Amino acid sequence: MAATGVGAGCLAPSVRLRADPATAARASACVVRARLRRVARGRYVAELSREGPAARPAQQQQLAPPLVPGFLAPPPPAPAQSPAPTQPPLPDAGVGELAPDLLLEGIAEDSIDSIIVAASEQDSEIMDAKDQPQAKVTRSIVFVTGEAAPYAKSGGLGDVCGSLPIALAARGHRVMVVMPRYLNGSSDKNYAKALYTAKHIKIPCFGGSHEVTFFHEYRDNVDWVFVDHPSYHRPGSLYGDNFGAFGDNQFRYTLLCYAACEAPLILELGGYIYGQNCMFVVNDWHASLVPVLLAAKYRPYGVYRDSRSTLVIHNLAHQGVEPASTYPDLGLPPEWYGALEWVFPEWARRHALDKGEAVNFLKGAVVTADRIVTVSQGYSWEVTTAEGGQGLNELLSSRKSVLNGIVNGIDINDWNPTTDKCLPHHYSVDDLSGKAKCKAELQKELGLPVREDVPLIGFIGRLDYQKGIDLIKMAIPELMREDVQFVMLGSGDPIFEGWMRSTESSYKDKFRGWVGFSVPVSHRITAGCDILLMPSRFEPCGLNQLYAMQYGTVPVVHGTGGLRDTVETFNPFGAKGEEGTGWAFSPLTVDKMLWALRTAMSTFREHKPSWEGLMKRGMTKDHTWDHAAEQYEQIFEWAFVDQPYVM
Repeated sequence: MAATGVGAGCLAPSVRLRADPATAARASACVVRARLRRVARGRYVAELSREGPAARPAQQQQLAPPLVPGFLAPPPPAPAQSPAPTQPPLPDAGVGELAPDLLLEGIAEDSIDSIIVAASEQDSEIMDAKDQPQAKVTRSIVFVTGEAAPYAKSGGLGDVCGSLPIALAARGHRVMVVMPRYLNGSSDKNYAKALYTAKHIKIPCFGGSHEVTFFHEYRDNVDWVFVDHPSYHRPGSLYGDNFGAFGDNQFRYTLLCYAACEAPLILELGGYIYGQNCMFVVNDWHASLVPVLLAAKYRPYGVYRDSRSTLVIHNLAHQGVEPASTYPDLGLPPEWYGALEWVFPEWARRHALDKGEAVNFLKGAVVTADRIVTVSQGYSWEVTTAEGGQGLNELLSSRKSVLNGIVNGIDINDWNPTTDKCLPHHYSVDDLSGKAKCKAELQKELGLPVREDVPLIGFIGRLDYQKGIDLIKMAIPELMREDVQFVMLGSGDPIFEGWMRSTESSYKDKFRGWVGFSVPVSHRITAGCDILLMPSRFEPCGLNQLYAMQYGTVPVVHGTGGLRDTVETFNPFGAKGEEGTGWAFSPLTVDKMLWALRTAMSTFREHKPSWEGLMKRGMTKDHTWDHAAEQYEQIFEWAFVDQPYVM
């Protein structure tokens, strides 16, 4: 007997619900607007309104409704207490009878007895439209991620998923972000404004039925949905602790993916659900099971046939690989094993009897997602090469027609030298005097001699092999012979941390190493330094070079991935005069890095007008998220032109 794989009940295409006509007729436009801003608790769904996505085209509305269990269909709205025109039926009216030959298996919601209205004033607010371009076509977009700032962040993934959804919402889209509700003691306060939705589902996987619940916060026009389960409540970082990665990460993010597929169908946010016509944006391996679930457990039963998925690869080095014996735990049909199947090459196996068989979450998304995006154009090419493909290069090459690169943006509310609260002095592209003052204050803070004429070089990042710390270590003895100052901020490999401490004691007037990480200090280093060094071996996008240019600090980077895309090497003899925003050197050697640094230091000392031009060209570049959001909209449009890649 076929299993349905259908989760909780789903509504047909979401439409904007209108206020009670009788109420609207009695109130002026101003009164209606004021009432819409008040608390939504206890009101009928028909009385709630928040601008949502545009109605679907007529031809899509003619599609046959999906088969869903009748007891999961939402109840009709409460009848009006006074004579009034009949309320229009909800989109799913009459839908819900299950074919007799189908057996409901999979996720079942414990109860949907009544329409739950999120009990928060933020859910009923009507946000004023911002003065910026709006999208031509608005969509329901669901981001699925393992982290998003400011709630939980371990790297650039958190920055992207904390900013891009806001940029898309500001352009008119209805946007939801689904992520775990991490509670480790220090991060608990980040979820203080997230309210319990009274929604809970049971997920059949890993040999049992696991209940998860949903919390919700409406902020910056975005629905932030937090999946709650005891596996997310533990000390340590997001993915591990001092003993390494958590052993149950596969289980934790399987729950996240199942919950993300259910959230648009069951959560009435602002009074109505997102529905089935969604664009799922899945980020890295943590969310990569979502496209597989859509293809294997939803579309065969008529659910999510109008949805699409876009895989965003932030770092291909992390793929979510586990032993093949764990596949039955995922709750997927046996015939879908090939989508996740992964075999290690012989040289990577542990012993002669090891067959190298595994399951790979990220590979599953590569072969089932409708579109694939990397976080820079250069990285979209690198992942198709044997050197940068991390074993997935052939698969990614086979999908090159749907593979694109979009450079990340930066949050100019946090990273803006004219308003940055972490800086002792502010400045702009029209008045750079504050930058020199920031440099002097940084030198004082670090205990370095306060000298305006000496170039101050900075490094901010993890202390590991990828970031090229070994090259910096080899270059420091020769670099310290120059009249230069160098400051490093970061943590990671204990060997490099110890090297930073010993180097500081050897070059007390030239070198400072800050082991650890501090957001205010990173802002002050970005503003106070003249040069930012990034010798990364590979860098899918990189944000520090964007921050540096925004603050008038000239980047010197290895020409790879997003660094090559965003940093244009200085050319004093360009067709239109001087061109460029920094230096991108290649290949990655100590000699090439030192050459680029010496060229930059020489320009700083001997060619002040050229140096000022470098600073201003970097500061005037458009690094905003709105620019990136516009490109993502194009990707979404292309995805909806075609049928789902896997039906």
